[in-house]
Amino acid sequence: MTFARITGTGSYLPENIVTNKDLEKMVDTTDQWIRERTGIERRHIAVEGQTTVDLAEQAARNAIDAAGINAQDIDLIVFATSTPDKIFPSSACILQARLGIHGCPAFDIQAVCSGFVYALATAEKFIKTGSSKKALVIGAEVFSRIINWEDRGTCVLFGDGAGAVILEADEETGILSTHIHADGQYEDLLHVPCGISDNYDQVKAGRAFVEMKGNEVFRVAVNTLGKIVDETLAANQMQKSEIDWLVPHQANLRIISATAKKLNMSMDQVVVTVNEHGNTSAASIPLALDVAVRDGRIKRNEVLLLEAFGGGFTWGSALLRY
Repeated sequence: MTFARITGTGSYLPENIVTNKDLEKMVDTTDQWIRERTGIERRHIAVEGQTTVDLAEQAARNAIDAAGINAQDIDLIVFATSTPDKIFPSSACILQARLGIHGCPAFDIQAVCSGFVYALATAEKFIKTGSSKKALVIGAEVFSRIINWEDRGTCVLFGDGAGAVILEADEETGILSTHIHADGQYEDLLHVPCGISDNYDQVKAGRAFVEMKGNEVFRVAVNTLGKIVDETLAANQMQKSEIDWLVPHQANLRIISATAKKLNMSMDQVVVTVNEHGNTSAASIPLALDVAVRDGRIKRNEVLLLEAFGGGFTWGSALLRY
């Protein structure tokens, strides 16, 4: 049996930092309120001219170096983002050119905050079927470009960043299972209400901003993530106690804590980085994973549960042996 195993991780955050204190000067909010409701202390924001692919390139190169391979060895690129550099070509193709890779499939996936899990699940299938041997999977966002910085309900939550992993075929272990879902009936609870083929006048007017009904999103997210934990464990005939680390989407510390409680896990077994970079959408899981791998918390052969919930609604999980 062929598995897809993570052999390298990488991440990148823009150098420009916006703290809660900075936001106090911009909107009616306080550092205390943001910390208590979300756990966020600061977020990294791309500067003018800095793009999603710029961030992704740095993360990808770090992951390639960590895996000890050459960029030209990569035979698949799956790029999760909701904030691509261009309508087309895909951010994956733009990144492919920058890395000097030619000919392999390269495409974007759009599942908002669940994007990295969706991309990981997709790349895993390519490797398990023998269509790919070495895949680059990226989650990257410049979410600050679709945020209304006068809306205190959303501007305090999001940040920019990129994370990447290298997946390689392995005969012994790797990703044990992936589970991805969506339910479009919740569209209006978390969305950008305009695009190219609908309400384009809003895009032209510069009003393509995230809108969110936070309380409703919170309730559905907690319930849904609880269910996918059960689904993932059942699919692998595994007990909660067998999971070494939870690496969740970094949206809100209260949601993360609720998922850990569902698993009967101490927060010491949960990778939390939301305080440092806020919600970076598709980038948040690979960012958190890279931090915990590089600081030595996550070690080889430990069992990791990755989970995410995002606009759509979309949600998903991946269980893997690192």
